[in-house]
Amino acid sequence: MSAITENSGAVLDEAHVGDIRGALGTIRVDDTGVRRGPGAKLKTLLAIVGPGLIVMVGDNDAGAFATYGQAGQNYGTHLLWTLLLLVPVLYVNQEMVLRLGAVTGVGHARLILERFGRFWGAFSVLDLFLLNALTLVTEFIGITLATGYLGLPKVPSVLLAAAVIVAAAFTGSFRRFERIAITFCAGSLVLIPIALLAHPPAGQLAHDFVVPSLPAGSSGMSTLMLLIIGIVGTTVAPWQLFFQQSYVIDKRITPRFLRYEKADLWLGILIVVVGAAAVMAFTAAVFTGTGGEGHFTDTAGIAQGLRAAAGRTAGALFAVALLDASVIGAFAVSLSSAYALGDVLGVNHSLHRGVGHAKGFYAAYAGLVAVAAVIVLVPGSPLGLLTEGVQTLAGVLLPSATVFLLLLCTDRDVLGPWVNRRATTVFTAIVAGVLVTLSVVLTAAVLFPSITAGQILLIMACCAGVGALAAVYAVLSGRGRPAPVPVDRAGRVSWRMPPLTELPRPALSTGRKIGLGLLRGYLLAAMVLVVVKIVETVLGQ
Repeated sequence: MSAITENSGAVLDEAHVGDIRGALGTIRVDDTGVRRGPGAKLKTLLAIVGPGLIVMVGDNDAGAFATYGQAGQNYGTHLLWTLLLLVPVLYVNQEMVLRLGAVTGVGHARLILERFGRFWGAFSVLDLFLLNALTLVTEFIGITLATGYLGLPKVPSVLLAAAVIVAAAFTGSFRRFERIAITFCAGSLVLIPIALLAHPPAGQLAHDFVVPSLPAGSSGMSTLMLLIIGIVGTTVAPWQLFFQQSYVIDKRITPRFLRYEKADLWLGILIVVVGAAAVMAFTAAVFTGTGGEGHFTDTAGIAQGLRAAAGRTAGALFAVALLDASVIGAFAVSLSSAYALGDVLGVNHSLHRGVGHAKGFYAAYAGLVAVAAVIVLVPGSPLGLLTEGVQTLAGVLLPSATVFLLLLCTDRDVLGPWVNRRATTVFTAIVAGVLVTLSVVLTAAVLFPSITAGQILLIMACCAGVGALAAVYAVLSGRGRPAPVPVDRAGRVSWRMPPLTELPRPALSTGRKIGLGLLRGYLLAAMVLVVVKIVETVLGQ
């Protein structure tokens, strides 16, 4: 396969080629010099910082605050270890996505469409829009809870927040948007002083972070297990994959800067884990031994508990942190949808363009924000059920996103010398299997609310058995085939994916066809059943 020059290839919008104009620095397109010395490397890193930081901090949004707060209020710090286990999952998933973006120049939804057909391309975009619309509603719920605690009127607060979210993207300048987004990311650090004001026991935190354990004598084991699944779902969300890949492309990051982008990703992971741990820690410290322990309601209740236990400053800071998290989450979620739509339809889709030169892109962004704001302001909207529905649907649909991510990153026509190494492929396959298992459990829990811990374990055991059989089949079916040609990774820094029209159609094995067919059937059935169940609950109320 021939090499493609670094700034050509399959990019679908010419605005995606040119100087890197980051919030904290610029790298000219003709700057091909080697970075020598700490000063030059730091300047390059500062110019690159953005995609990994924003996607990770954006994931610590209003829904995440509620999930981590529930874990801390109901179970203390006993579930901190789940965050440590998620670190390699976060890194591997997002590293594959940023590699796809830098090497291909094509967004996630478009690659799925071109490599796996119209059904999966349409499915990926439609479920992304559905999930993101619901997720945006939860962000505005967070905005109303935060501003309500601060004593601000609901309607003006929601309208002002929507205006800020839309205006940040409508500047026609990628750099201005990124500076605004990174400023909000910095605001998330306010969670650290809140934790210090609450005085959580440091020794207990350290122990529970590295030693997996379950609350002793906790009642409702099925509820606990579903909360753990919820932590996974809120930390690893489908929109992250679509946002990160397209944002890397829009920032014009090429393979030669992947090392710096990985450092940016690690920075984001560090901040998201510290933030999540802080929420669990100060919530546990505030409610342990009180009448509120084990009776989580919403994030407004956390703010009130902080005010009672640690003072007005702590409560107000938490409300500000919740407002900040909701806005940065809305930035990222709205952009992921706008990018996906532009990528699939082939219309201009770049923050480097003004509104007049990318009307569809900005219309999709603003439209989603407006719909979410209106839903929150409609009297009687079932906001609690919508929040629950977001978490459930995200958990149900996440496995498909991970499966396609894995298939794309093992496609030599797409990534050439950048394809996954064997260890990454094996690890991601295991993660995909675990996510499918959690998805099945979550679907069953919605359909059968009285599900027991024993039944959950039985479902997990059955899924593990199916996974083991699939692994055995893969090993046996691979015997007798010629060994694959080793990947030549020489010169990969300048390699880019050729235009999509020049790529041969992927040849799917019988096993993959069967697997994708089963996945298609399960996702359609599970999504319909979950939506029907939520609608029935709404009508019943």
